[in-house]
Amino acid sequence: MQWHYTKQGQQFGPVDDAELCRLAQQGAITPSDLVWNPTLGDKWVPASSVENLFASPPPLGPPPILRNGQPPTASRGGGSTHNRDLMRMARESLRTHWGLGVGVMVLYWVIGVGVSFIPFVGTIAGLLLTGPLMVGLYLVFLTLARRAVAEVGQLFQGFQRFGTALGAYLLMMVFIILWCLLLIIPGIIASYSYAMTYFVIADDPTVGPLQAITRSKEMMRGNKWKLFCLSWRFFGWSLLCILTLGIGFLWLAPYMQTTMAHFYDDVRPRR
Repeated sequence: MQWHYTKQGQQFGPVDDAELCRLAQQGAITPSDLVWNPTLGDKWVPASSVENLFASPPPLGPPPILRNGQPPTASRGGGSTHNRDLMRMARESLRTHWGLGVGVMVLYWVIGVGVSFIPFVGTIAGLLLTGPLMVGLYLVFLTLARRAVAEVGQLFQGFQRFGTALGAYLLMMVFIILWCLLLIIPGIIASYSYAMTYFVIADDPTVGPLQAITRSKEMMRGNKWKLFCLSWRFFGWSLLCILTLGIGFLWLAPYMQTTMAHFYDDVRPRR
């Protein structure tokens, strides 16, 4: 995650997570200073709102082992967190934000359903709106998962990257259809490969549509089965929601989206 921060009216950055923590520990960033990252949209927040930023640093461990005299390179997230822990983390992220999560999902559904009923242009409008709305939806729950300040307005921030979001949506549709022409199973596997694409776009404002899809494929290499198993963990909850005439989905959908956001943070590359 790339951060920017302000000191005495001047803006600095970008810096990564580790550098931001180092600056906070050294006092170069104070709790009252404002910080920003791409998940926050147009809003700067006090550094004190960033979880664990001013916590005591962990004890120093042994130095990293160098290979051929070279420092260690960037590594993949690896998806090492157990799925049940991802779900627990999602519940903790939503503990005081269920209302926001439910409200965002309802607004997203209302827009999607409402557009589909527009005569003649409903199909085209849905095609144009789906990608940007998905980016905005993923941005909201990625922000919640990271314990930052999330707002309903973030749902529409995907339109600030309209071309990228639309391009990624169209490319994924074409790729999945082409894979399905072989057999249905390759199409399903492809959909899991592209599952992180909207998170990538929401997390990195500089990425292009094809680059976002490529990054998703890299993250999901070796993690598709993990995501499949995570999806099935919600199957029983889905059955219970059906028994409530669908009302339960108002809470299940934010739960699933926040869990997916934690899954993304677990598998994304990090230094």
